Amino acid sequence: MSNSGHKFLKSFTLKERSWILYDWANSAYSAIVTAIIFPVFYKSMTSAAQINDSQADSYLGLTLSIGSLIAALAAPILGSLANFKGMKMLLFKIYMGAGVISTLLLAICPTWTWLLIIYAFTIVGFHGSLLFYDAFLVEVTTEERMDRVSTYGYALGYIGGSTIPLLATIALLSFGPSIGVDAGLAARISFIMTSIWWFAFSIPMMRHVKQEYYIEREPGLLKKTFINLWSTLKSLKDYKAILFFLIAYFFYIDGVNTIIGIAASFSDTIGIDSNFMIMVMLGIQIIAFPFAILFGKAASKFGTRALIMFGIVVYSVSTLIGFNLSSSQEPFLGPLTLGQLQFLIEAFLIATSQGGIQALSRSYFGKMVPLNKANEFFGFFDIFSKFAAIMGPALFAFATMLTGDSRYGVLSILLLFIVGGVVFFLSWRFSDKESSQARN
Repeated sequence: MSNSGHKFLKSFTLKERSWILYDWANSAYSAIVTAIIFPVFYKSMTSAAQINDSQADSYLGLTLSIGSLIAALAAPILGSLANFKGMKMLLFKIYMGAGVISTLLLAICPTWTWLLIIYAFTIVGFHGSLLFYDAFLVEVTTEERMDRVSTYGYALGYIGGSTIPLLATIALLSFGPSIGVDAGLAARISFIMTSIWWFAFSIPMMRHVKQEYYIEREPGLLKKTFINLWSTLKSLKDYKAILFFLIAYFFYIDGVNTIIGIAASFSDTIGIDSNFMIMVMLGIQIIAFPFAILFGKAASKFGTRALIMFGIVVYSVSTLIGFNLSSSQEPFLGPLTLGQLQFLIEAFLIATSQGGIQALSRSYFGKMVPLNKANEFFGFFDIFSKFAAIMGPALFAFATMLTGDSRYGVLSILLLFIVGGVVFFLSWRFSDKESSQARN
């Protein structure tokens, strides 16, 4: 990082900074590969293979679901295994490494089918590493600082981890043809660059973050893992505030992840130029930076719950805008078409809440869980998230296939925000006292 980056983080401890930097590291994948370059590159390959747009969208949705399913099924088992001394960081390294290597392999995929297969492996590696990364939050900071540390992680990811590699990618796409680099080669270079960035900025996390809450290893490690997992699963009924939050999170974060995953592909389907879309996505990263920090500061004044609910409402509105996006290519406001103007409004709304709702959900959960079982509880946090990531893309895919129109796939996502918001509101009747007792 630059000196300005160090100054930006000077109020954080070494462990907090090292943990935050993993958001800087992995955001290159989530912003460039997941949200922009992969969907555009994938669409160019399916178009060359004469696969129609709606069918290509449904294949992409199913791939997202399959990759998330694999990660989800393993999450609670791995969370329980991570409770043993030394296992948490080892598992983090394995999943992070798998994500980095598979992202690198995207650069050499010869067909769209192989591209989807390798993409599924990147999803497993990315989400698997986040399970352990999120669980480390309780070990790198205090309960009072969790909202701030978590939101700054997302903020740093947006302004550096996303923006800097993204600018390099845009430069390749814009000026590459003049030096013999076409769009396909630029995308492949971007995959390579992303994998290097991801690994390089993961090094501080691996060096300075240590597992502080653990149980000693013992014979029959795998058997003991399943015994502990079953014990934690049975105990969930005693933590009603945690259980209701997990159910709410299951639905609303599903909508968030699905919108991120299908935005670029959907915008291409309704006729929004890919270059315009990439510039808008860059704008999202820049706008999301201050808003992620604002979410953290606002949470200290209005409460974490209120800010999460605000994010759910904003995403609900953005989904309705997405459903009504115009495909007209006629200028509406200056050089902008009506669809481009609507897309800009939707993107701005998403940018205001994308980092905040994810960061505060992470810290809100981290402040509720028992410290001695944090890894197992974050395993359930992760499985609820990943099973949600299966349902959302599948819902989008099936609604699109049923109607033949991707707009109805987008509209179907609104249901997830409505259910998530209602359950989250209902969870408020469980007192903070209960959550505090659960931690002890």
